[in-house]
Amino acid sequence: MQAFLTSQLGNAQWLLPVFRSAVSLALMIALFAPLEHFFAIKANQRFAPGWLTNLGWYFLNGLTAVFILGPPTALLVATVHAVIPAAITGAAAALPLWAKMVAAMIVGEIGFYWGHRLSHEIPFLWRFHAVHHSAETLNFLVNTRAHPVDMVFTRLCGLALLYATGLANPVGPNAGLIPALVLFIGSLWSFFIHANVRFRLGWFEEILSSPAFHHWHHSRNDHIDRNYASMLPVMDRVFGTFYLPRHWPAEYGTDTVVPTSLAGQLVAPFVPERKVAPRV
Repeated sequence: MQAFLTSQLGNAQWLLPVFRSAVSLALMIALFAPLEHFFAIKANQRFAPGWLTNLGWYFLNGLTAVFILGPPTALLVATVHAVIPAAITGAAAALPLWAKMVAAMIVGEIGFYWGHRLSHEIPFLWRFHAVHHSAETLNFLVNTRAHPVDMVFTRLCGLALLYATGLANPVGPNAGLIPALVLFIGSLWSFFIHANVRFRLGWFEEILSSPAFHHWHHSRNDHIDRNYASMLPVMDRVFGTFYLPRHWPAEYGTDTVVPTSLAGQLVAPFVPERKVAPRV
């Protein structure tokens, strides 16, 4: 009997993260499904080709993100503190939590911007990032269509600056809080900017990214190398990659060859002979 109960408890522990992911998905569907129905840019996109692949990526990344991101983050922290003087990494220690959080959102965004941009400009990294751009219809769930290698690289670029500037600290009363909040807020906003909603934010689009801003980043080829920022478009203004006309893209996707299945997208970037179409 004890062995049976222990076995059932072990099963329950495995099922708990799945349950959490399912509940989170249900909440997001409750929020975005009405918005994408009544304010859609393009109608009837919820079950367009690729929606099952997006769903698969949602659960795969949601259930494995902590395990995949944990070891490289620990290595990053150790490296930063071994290489950068404590006077620099500890410079932000005296700041109040709210000030650290505001600064962390800005500093982290610089790292995310360049991580994202390098994923477009370095062919090896593009192999993995092309999975995200393979979606030919956009909705909120496309946010989770991301290869783990791509996800880890981009996030580490942002986290590296947070730890290097001391805005994130692996020890202390709030250890891990700031990087966790930065990633959480960024992830929530990313669901919104991928959504199939025609919301425009007016002049506020210069301050905070909008669906229109990010949809142009997913436009097929013409402006795929624009609008890298996840939340703060000023990064693209500063680095010369801002593009935001009044109309919406005609089509989405990439000419890079990407399999349509989840398993194919997971494996294909590692295949040396993978054919990559020229990007224009």
